[in-house]
Amino acid sequence: MRLLPGLLALFACSALAAEPLRVVSLAPSMSEIMLELQADDLLVGVLDGGERPAALRELPSVGRQGQLDLERLLSLRPDLLLLWPGSVPPAQRDQLKRLGIATFSAEPHDIDQMIEQIEAIADRIGRAEQGHRYAQALRDRLRQLRQQYRRDEPLRVFYQVWDRPLYTLGGRQVVSDALAVCGAHNIFADLTLPAPQVNVESVLLRNPQVILAGDEAQLESWKAWPQLRAVADDRLLVVPDKGLERPSGQMIEATARLCALLEANAPASR
Repeated sequence: MRLLPGLLALFACSALAAEPLRVVSLAPSMSEIMLELQADDLLVGVLDGGERPAALRELPSVGRQGQLDLERLLSLRPDLLLLWPGSVPPAQRDQLKRLGIATFSAEPHDIDQMIEQIEAIADRIGRAEQGHRYAQALRDRLRQLRQQYRRDEPLRVFYQVWDRPLYTLGGRQVVSDALAVCGAHNIFADLTLPAPQVNVESVLLRNPQVILAGDEAQLESWKAWPQLRAVADDRLLVVPDKGLERPSGQMIEATARLCALLEANAPASR
């Protein structure tokens, strides 16, 4: 029994000496998830891709999407890397694997899977309770959106990622599921590539009721094809929020804005 006070003191010293987990985010969506979990205090570096959230502006950069600075990354002595596979080239992903740094990799194919991965990240970084509460709130909001925007006959949508050349999204890309939440159907959902290249003829053949794109300029060329339902019904729409393409918790409200846009321009007959 006389050993007990000594053991307790030893454990207390060990706890005090333990350093916080050092996390590097290798995708903007992962950085957003850390903010949403109120765990940005664990971040020691980020991979850049677009404008950073204000809370992360002072953090060291480890490169840009597709151009990871391995030397800079290693200098930060990370305990955990949060990885979106497409943000780091395959050769560098192999290098990271050989270095033996713990890595959490996420590439959700639907919104439910995205929420599960947010919860898993929270557990991995020691914020399990916070992650569970946040995930439950996201699930509740998602359920409400699905009920609100359900359609007996889904709206046929062409989601244009880029126009020259013409790119869209395949069925296993998470935005396809966002469309489904809104009572819509990606006309290229049968394609398995995340961002397949298509041609005008294939769009004409599938004849969408709505065409979505990032800006008005990308939509302008479709007006040359008045036989398209989307053109005839004046449903060439600008995606309301770029957050739709970043799979973090904020995507739920970005999806809500998409649903509202589709409902306003193509009301469902219920």
